[in-house]
Amino acid sequence: MDSFQTEWYELQTLGKIKPDGIQVVPDAYTQNQNLQTELNSACRALEKSQVQCVKAQEECIKVRKERDYHRMHHKRLEQEKECLVNEIQRIKKRCSSYEPSMRQLQEKYKTAMKEKMLTKLELERTAGQIVGLQSTLCSIDPKQIVVGQKTESYDKEPHYMSPIGKTSISIRKSDERETSQIHARDSEFPSDSIVNPFLDKELRAAPNLLTVEGFRLSNVIQAHEMAVSKLALHPVQQMLATASDDQTWKLWSLQPDVQLVMTGRGHSDWISDVDFHPLGNKLATASGDSTVRIWDLGAEECILKLADHTQPVWGCAWHFSGDFIASCSMDSTTKIWDLNSERCRTTLRGHADSVNSVMFLPYSNIVGTCSADKSISLWDVRTGLCAQTFYGHHHSCNDVTFSLQGDLMASCDSYGVVKLWDARAATTLATVDVGPYPANNLAFDPSGSVLAIASNDETVKMYHVKTEKVSVQEGHEDAVQAVLFDGAAGEYLLSGSYDATVRIWS
Repeated sequence: MDSFQTEWYELQTLGKIKPDGIQVVPDAYTQNQNLQTELNSACRALEKSQVQCVKAQEECIKVRKERDYHRMHHKRLEQEKECLVNEIQRIKKRCSSYEPSMRQLQEKYKTAMKEKMLTKLELERTAGQIVGLQSTLCSIDPKQIVVGQKTESYDKEPHYMSPIGKTSISIRKSDERETSQIHARDSEFPSDSIVNPFLDKELRAAPNLLTVEGFRLSNVIQAHEMAVSKLALHPVQQMLATASDDQTWKLWSLQPDVQLVMTGRGHSDWISDVDFHPLGNKLATASGDSTVRIWDLGAEECILKLADHTQPVWGCAWHFSGDFIASCSMDSTTKIWDLNSERCRTTLRGHADSVNSVMFLPYSNIVGTCSADKSISLWDVRTGLCAQTFYGHHHSCNDVTFSLQGDLMASCDSYGVVKLWDARAATTLATVDVGPYPANNLAFDPSGSVLAIASNDETVKMYHVKTEKVSVQEGHEDAVQAVLFDGAAGEYLLSGSYDATVRIWS
């Protein structure tokens, strides 16, 4: 070792050994330890790889099973699809074979309805003539008949005074029944000489209603705890009545700020409609409890309950005289109530399904109804006869309304189809499809140039009659149930929705 160190020192002194080339001689024990550490790491990595490999194999087996299951399921679905396609084709062929028969049946149904109405009118006319002849004959003294200057006496009743079988008996009984129904407090219907005061006026739509922007949302009223079903504006003051599924109606003041004035409770089920008396001192409500209630706004109480309907009442409407009110019900009838005698004067029967809406033609004795039987009818409330029936909808009709001048009538159905009718000529003027969602309610602006449509797709649609264009007002969070223009100038629009709010658009 000493010789090595001496020689190393000499070589280092002579500069033959460079410091950069000097390396540490590894120790055998240290090298073995490093190799053992690397071996242990490699073994652990191998074990992990084996575990992952086993998991991958299990996952692969699971995926293969799922693949086989889905492949079988796909084959089964293809077979079912093929069966359904064949079944649909078979049903289409069968339906196509039924179409001629359906068209014939529809034509026969329309013809039968027209013949029915004509027969009914002829029957009523004949019955009236027979009653008139019977009363004339009864007024003649059977004991004394003057022929020229000779007078003859009869001890027996002549043949023309004797009953003519069952017909005479039935007519006398019906005459006695009608006489017994006459009430001393019954109101008289106004004559037809009354003229609609808006016929001679030139009504124009609000300027902002005809612009491209249209109405915009200006206010939101959290009106009820449940859906708002109908709206009505006071005829004189800036006040709004709302009806709701929470069994209450509320009265709101709109100016200067929106404030709750009154809450009405008394119905035992949802309230479907609300309408102000022409003078504004009373309010009528229709409900699912099969009743119509009249409320005195001054006394803040119910003063009359009309309960002749057998099923829920969908709508109510005041006659312009304020003495009568019409109501429509799920029992397929419409009733005309006399508020003075507090009784039902006439029951209008003719619809084959639920009557969903009722409205009086402005300043007339004609009332319009629409039904789930897909038809709209106009009735003369004095005689109780159907004056005209409109056909054209293919689904249940939800609402019918008239323009302020009374020349236009609009109706909508459960598939979003809206029809515009000429109420005088009984013809279709336009058909617009705003579906596939149901159209729930309609309202003309005072000029009759714009029709608001409450839709189930959370929007209010505005149909412009002249241009036939449709604009959309968005803002509600659920289906819109009611729409209403202000009665003065149509400067703002109100809408009620299932989201329990009333929104004001201006």
